[in-house]
Amino acid sequence: MNKAKISIGLATAALAAACGSSSGGTAVSAPSAAGSTGGSAAAAAPTDLKIMVGGISKQIYLPNKLTEALGYFKEQNLNVTLIDEASGQSSEAQVLTGNVDAGSGSYNHTQEIQAQGKQLVSVVQLQVAPGEALMVNNRAAAKIHSASDLTGANMGVTELGSGTQTLSTAILGKVGIAPDKVHFVPVGAGNTFVAGMQQNRIAAGMTTEPTISTVVKKGVGKVLVDLRTPESTKAALGGEYPFICLFMNPTYVSSHQDVVQRLVNAYVKTLKWMSSHTAAEITDQVPADYYAGDKAAYIAALEGQKASFSTDGLMPASGAQTVLDIETKYVPSMKGKTVDLTKTYTNDFATKASAGG
Repeated sequence: MNKAKISIGLATAALAAACGSSSGGTAVSAPSAAGSTGGSAAAAAPTDLKIMVGGISKQIYLPNKLTEALGYFKEQNLNVTLIDEASGQSSEAQVLTGNVDAGSGSYNHTQEIQAQGKQLVSVVQLQVAPGEALMVNNRAAAKIHSASDLTGANMGVTELGSGTQTLSTAILGKVGIAPDKVHFVPVGAGNTFVAGMQQNRIAAGMTTEPTISTVVKKGVGKVLVDLRTPESTKAALGGEYPFICLFMNPTYVSSHQDVVQRLVNAYVKTLKWMSSHTAAEITDQVPADYYAGDKAAYIAALEGQKASFSTDGLMPASGAQTVLDIETKYVPSMKGKTVDLTKTYTNDFATKASAGG
């Protein structure tokens, strides 16, 4: 594993070829042809990789487990270990320190890290919409009819500083509520989120599937703002909002382009597989404990947000800029910060993966 410290100078050199593109923008120096096809991957040396996933059983992270289950990592001669972690916030820290080779979390982390003088680069976009929803506790629903009613509320997020908090802050900002006018409470996802509502610790909260469907089915809460499709996301946030991606240290990317290409090949193949299969067929590939004894509910939840997953691994055309606009306008720590989007993501590897079939 590459344990080199992040160097802004090296990252800049590695991304010097970055330029605008019709797919939203940015590129690192073109990866070499080696490893871009199944044949060359088979001839490549086996490579061990550790990838930290910010909540592996959440549906928004499905491409990670599916790529493993479908055998596409092995097909690229990669020995990948998926490490489960509570949120993408934790994943970014582990990538920065070199404890893992890649992290799967929300794209906005790459922008926030750069504002701190460090670097992460997204090498493949897994989601083109968040696949999340802002839920309201049924006990509070009599007073909270829309986001405009959330002033003073306890709001649940996965973890403080997580992508769920950024999304919540953006929704509040759109209706003129400053983030310090609510109380953010870290409640995780799944059973802990549900318990937070049942115990009345939170009046509202941002969460993912299958937690969204569980909250509704149990009669604990209902959807207040839906971000599970590109269309509903644009309506709520005013533009495209790419969410889950795979980010890496740019110094690793520049020095291991063949490995990164093979890794992206595997993910893009999974995304294409997902786009051509039903929610039921996808669900058949995941461990039974992911749907906690209610497979039908899991399938229905996945069907409702299937459109949030990318079909090609590319950053949406205006996605990065929309995220930056939200960050600098609504996230207090990002106000007045300058971010070079050309250093936060690359479309090069995903483009080459698609071209190679």
